[in-house]
Amino acid sequence: MSQGKSAQNAPYKVEVEAGESYFWCSCGLSSKQPFCDGSHKGSEFSPVKYVAEDSKPVFFCGCKASGNSPMCDGSHKKLDD
Repeated sequence: MSQGKSAQNAPYKVEVEAGESYFWCSCGLSSKQPFCDGSHKGSEFSPVKYVAEDSKPVFFCGCKASGNSPMCDGSHKKLDD
């Protein structure tokens, strides 16, 4: 699968709730970043499910280049603007 379109060159800080499921946008086209709104339909992309183990802030990837998706791994720091 190819890399999605970068939504922003920084992570999205989100307060997640323990036991809740979140669906991260992998295509980069969602208007509800960092979450899926179905914009990937008809493409090779599909959302990535994340289940929060704890209630805490987490950082979802915004550049779509993370090697640890859906979480940010700092890959945006290596991308050109």
